[in-house]
Amino acid sequence: MKSHSSTLLAEVRSFRQNHPDVRYVDLIALDIPGHFYGKRYPVEMLEKVAAGGPLKLPQNAVLLGVQGGLFKIGDYCFNDGDPDANRRLVPGTLKPVSWESQPLGQMLITSDGTQAPIEFEPREVLAKVLERLHHKGIHPVVAFELEFYLFDKQLDNGLPQFARDPLSNDADDQPNLHIERLSRFSEVLDDMAQTAKDQGIDITVITAELGPGQFEINFGHLDDGLRAADWAALFCRSTRGVALKHGYRASFMAKPYLQFPGSGMHVHVSLYDGAGNNILAAHQQQPLRHAVAGCLELLPHCMPIFSPNHNAFRRLGGTVNAATRASWGFEDRDACVRIPESDPRNLRIEHRLASADANPYLVLAAILVGLEHGLDAKREPIAPLNDDRNSGTDFPLEMLKAVRAMQHQAVLRDKLGAEFVDVYCENKRQDHLAFQQEINAREYRWFL
Repeated sequence: MKSHSSTLLAEVRSFRQNHPDVRYVDLIALDIPGHFYGKRYPVEMLEKVAAGGPLKLPQNAVLLGVQGGLFKIGDYCFNDGDPDANRRLVPGTLKPVSWESQPLGQMLITSDGTQAPIEFEPREVLAKVLERLHHKGIHPVVAFELEFYLFDKQLDNGLPQFARDPLSNDADDQPNLHIERLSRFSEVLDDMAQTAKDQGIDITVITAELGPGQFEINFGHLDDGLRAADWAALFCRSTRGVALKHGYRASFMAKPYLQFPGSGMHVHVSLYDGAGNNILAAHQQQPLRHAVAGCLELLPHCMPIFSPNHNAFRRLGGTVNAATRASWGFEDRDACVRIPESDPRNLRIEHRLASADANPYLVLAAILVGLEHGLDAKREPIAPLNDDRNSGTDFPLEMLKAVRAMQHQAVLRDKLGAEFVDVYCENKRQDHLAFQQEINAREYRWFL
């Protein structure tokens, strides 16, 4: 513990030396809906925390709904006295914030690794899954890909407007994959990439996607699943900030336009043993087939994680590469679980179902539990789409059905934690019901 504190203290002192104009640091963590919460600390107080001082925030901050409200979930929030819970600083995440008007820093905090971790904190859920896999001699290597849209900074009666093409000042309203769009939006995209790199995130490929103002960013592969999910979470925060600085809105909303493709979170996962051998490639790739079978078996029960809100379900079965059934295939982007072409050393799955606004910690945890379940059960998967274009199993396409399918699934309750599953499902149920408690203009137009 002393060595750990010394490392953190050295990190804080180095940061202060390199950024003497920074007076405050945002200490942030991801809640269940995938939003950051936290506190803004004077940088001198951060030294005390790094040296071993207490860092406490309300436990129930993790339970906030999409709009920030608290729901009654068991005894949490209203019958538990709203207790504080210990957090710790995540080493290596103290970085400058360049998109605010004043000099600022930020650093991730978490309850995992504390004396009493919060069972339903997303990062803690993933940490437990990774720890169990490591005890089994399974070491995941992970890479995220995130799609997002750029919009004009100003909304039109609450509705998004197409981003303005900096070259012509016209709306970028034509869906295309042209490389020229990267050049036209290079100023904001380059700033996004550089800002992410300043946060310690390994940005690799940038792609102009099919939707107007839609782009995709790929991250490097990591043998640290927690850090890979950290990267995805931090990228969303910095990208929104950089976009505003350049006169745009950046959004990871799953389906902002019904007529254009939605935005997904694609996750590449390979599994290695302690000697560095690719587990999925062994025995003529039989473990790969078992792992795929496990993913597909649990996928219908993980839909509240992969599609975490009403809008995310709109993305499924959309115009491009968004399935409505649990399926797999080799080099097939219509599949939920795609097997990219690769050599045995790099054999992996690409899980393509999650929406871009899903919680990256929970998405990765659910995928890994599916792989683990498949390796344990050793079942054969259904036929790949390459052999049968109609292959696939149904999954819920509406939140309340999805919550019912998740809440009582025995493997998920065991592998993700029963307390987490109950809390998460009730959070999603309450959020969905709250979303329905508004009559919009269309409803009056149809039925008044």
